[in-house]
Amino acid sequence: MAGVITASKPSWIAPFTGLRPRQFGKLVTVLRREGADAVRKGRPWSLPREDRALLVEAYWRTNLTMRQLAASFGMSKSAADRIADHLGPMLALQRQVRARVEHVFARMKTWKILRDCRLKGDGVHHAMLGIARMHNLALARGDSKILGPG
Repeated sequence: MAGVITASKPSWIAPFTGLRPRQFGKLVTVLRREGADAVRKGRPWSLPREDRALLVEAYWRTNLTMRQLAASFGMSKSAADRIADHLGPMLALQRQVRARVEHVFARMKTWKILRDCRLKGDGVHHAMLGIARMHNLALARGDSKILGPG
């Protein structure tokens, strides 16, 4: 579908994630190792792994509604919501990884989802851990230790 946001165009990655395309690629590799594409019941995902990761990160960074994000990615609101619920916990930092909390708090203002929170259940928890992971990835500049075990 023409005119939709996609990770296949590197120009979309930085505005929606705050990461360089290479850093984003490392994050997607971690998702693959953690089983983001594991076989599951039901229909296959309508987006490739990279686009699903971009959708979740865009949700956290921009705080657009699911309806707005779904339209931007060319999918239904329900599918976008399922993607966020599935990948959010995988994008979150693992318990063994120590985030530099003071840096995360300093950067919170750029993550609009934390200003006007519309998340339910564990959503805020996963968003905070995911934001911390992306921030650490941006700081690491290629250091794979920060990504956790694997």
